[in-house]
Amino acid sequence: MKILASLLSFFLLMPLAAQADHECVVLLHGLARTANSMDDLEEALSTSGYRVVNVGYPSRQETIDRLAVMAVEEGIAGCDRQPVETIHFVTHSLGGILVRYYLADNSIARLGRVVMLAPPNQGSEVVDEWRDVPGYEWLNGPAGQQLGTGEGSVPRSLGPVNFPLGVIAGTRSINPILSQSLPSPDDGKVSVENTRVEGMTDFIEMPYTHTFMMGAEPVIRQVQHFLRSGTFFHKSVSSHKPDSSHKSASP
Repeated sequence: MKILASLLSFFLLMPLAAQADHECVVLLHGLARTANSMDDLEEALSTSGYRVVNVGYPSRQETIDRLAVMAVEEGIAGCDRQPVETIHFVTHSLGGILVRYYLADNSIARLGRVVMLAPPNQGSEVVDEWRDVPGYEWLNGPAGQQLGTGEGSVPRSLGPVNFPLGVIAGTRSINPILSQSLPSPDDGKVSVENTRVEGMTDFIEMPYTHTFMMGAEPVIRQVQHFLRSGTFFHKSVSSHKPDSSHKSASP
């Protein structure tokens, strides 16, 4: 019976894997992180049959306008080197703003779906309160200075999205100091409310932190669900438990 069940599972999943084989997913990490922070997502999506391009970019060295062109076009070029019909994006934090900025003035002919993890779509009050603290700009670079909520905020200068977008917001914080600067609930870097953006297709809150949510298995399953169907699996949210033992993602 176990052999029969395994064979049945294989043949049921085979069409999905075959379809995903013609789809490419571009991964864009967040501010002051590297492509290594998206390794768990890369492995899971590759195992599901997607072609994956995990882009690393110098998030602390350039402004958002330059990073957007640099990172997004590198991802597109990576997908273009493979026989794919659709290009999806999965982003963490700043990576989502780069996609929004790029698509405000450019189009991607084969654009599929976009999933943003903890995006500061309306900016972050953390930047407002900490940007002038010595060492903050050195740590976060010019792009980090552009992610506030006031005048000069790049996220707030962007209009509604016009592409299929799912947003996952974290509701747990491991940084009580930064959380004091944020409306609750928050993930330690961005408030749940400020992850929202007009025009998004679906939205879900999950009990994970800004820093490590992209490595949490329930989050990864929701990413996969949205890429397949264009929606999140909301019925499963009540059963999600924060994984306190989850190892920290690589920087």
